[in-house]
Amino acid sequence: MADIIDPLDKFSTYKDSQASADRQTQLTLLRKSATLYVGNLSFYTTEEQIYELFSKCTTPEEGGGIKRIIMGLDRNTRTPCGFCFVEYYSHAEALACMKYISGTKLDERIIRCDLDSGYRDGRQFGRGRSGGQVRDEHRQDYDPGRGGWGAQAQAQQEQERRRNREQVYADAQDVPGAVAGGGEDWKEGVSNEASRKRQRSPDDEGDDLRHERQAKRQTEEGA
Repeated sequence: MADIIDPLDKFSTYKDSQASADRQTQLTLLRKSATLYVGNLSFYTTEEQIYELFSKCTTPEEGGGIKRIIMGLDRNTRTPCGFCFVEYYSHAEALACMKYISGTKLDERIIRCDLDSGYRDGRQFGRGRSGGQVRDEHRQDYDPGRGGWGAQAQAQQEQERRRNREQVYADAQDVPGAVAGGGEDWKEGVSNEASRKRQRSPDDEGDDLRHERQAKRQTEEGA
């Protein structure tokens, strides 16, 4: 039976893509590592929730426990982006947590835990082009726990919305008398309105002169 069922503490194929060490060196580091990589977290999972769950397999009475938690952050926004590192005081505690917590649910998501060769400064940031994790760059499904659509899908949707807005504006400008384009177009509307007003004619000037003469005559007779 032991040959049929994979042990829960078996090392996975997980490897830091930017690590320079070969696989054999990686395995040597993992056999004594006290650090866990935790993936598939919700963007909204807090450090407190992680601490509560991952401290269940620790032995603080023996001097163990969680040393620190490093939350994975979006490189641009500095907000959580779905992973973290959990450092323990002993390899045994990290191994126990990988065995019994990996595959369980946190915030209604099945999380994945792997032994990590060791945290280095800079690894807390996402490596995707948009700042988050690479897996969220190419994701085509909608995942409310990880920011909705994937980064590329969001960019495509934004381009489509921009094209639709530009088409609406272009259609509005094609309507006769429309002034939706902004800029100098309003002046054309004003000039058209002014051109429809009746211009002053020579007859209007003659009427003004007759009115002036009548008013002067009435003034002289009154005197």
